Amino acid sequence: MFSYVGGFVLLAALLHATWNAMLHGNRDRFLSMTWMCTSTGLVALIALPFLPMPAAPAFPYIIASGLVHIVYSVSLVYAYRSGDLGETYPIARGSSPLLVAVGAALFAREHLGWLPLAGVLLVSGGIISLALERGRVSLGGASAAFLTGATIAVYTVIDGMGVRVSGNAVAYTAWMFAFFLLMPLVFIAVRGVAGLRAPLAAIGQSAGGGMVSIAAYGIVIWAMQFGAMGAVSALRETSVVFAALIGRMFLNERLSFRRIASCCVIALGAICIGA
Repeated sequence: MFSYVGGFVLLAALLHATWNAMLHGNRDRFLSMTWMCTSTGLVALIALPFLPMPAAPAFPYIIASGLVHIVYSVSLVYAYRSGDLGETYPIARGSSPLLVAVGAALFAREHLGWLPLAGVLLVSGGIISLALERGRVSLGGASAAFLTGATIAVYTVIDGMGVRVSGNAVAYTAWMFAFFLLMPLVFIAVRGVAGLRAPLAAIGQSAGGGMVSIAAYGIVIWAMQFGAMGAVSALRETSVVFAALIGRMFLNERLSFRRIASCCVIALGAICIGA
């Protein structure tokens, strides 16, 4: 995994932590997520005429992933209401690699070797330890974060299987991201059309986060053509290390010795996956 593919996945991890920090830093995260999804969907829609059509067997996966992503977006917003980036983000991301590995084994017949499996366990354990460091994550916040982790696992397995039958990773990604245009409908159902109003600068920042998210997850979908889903997922979730650093540098969150130690465990797990 520590080929150029692994390097791109690590880049995706950095990009993923970046757009999550942008979302968490906004006061109205539901509105920000809606504009992120809107910009993502519009870019995908504009790109579709210039891309080949994915193979027909890929469309059930595209539709399923697009819908699960909407559930993920809503659950992530609710998770961020109850904890800081360094607590909620690790629970959401740390619970997914093991679920992805199990899902890939059950549905795609993928089996990790003992060293990559140890890496997945180390990454997951290190991530969860980050979230439990302070011991004050609320039950509601932890539940929302775990729900987010479950949705991450579901759409990752769906996309890992779908991209392999699509014939073109970029086309698959664009069609899937087009479903993000459903997010404004969810927002309007909850708050009404007037709730979409926001300062132009805030909309621009959210749209920028959407562009970063396209690059982040597009890389992951591309990488799952070449590597086991569980390993790619675990390597991507090293983004919590970047999130901890971003939280410290830009959001004034505490970076304790235990957080640093947990990050080291995560890094060791990444090394095992790449060995």
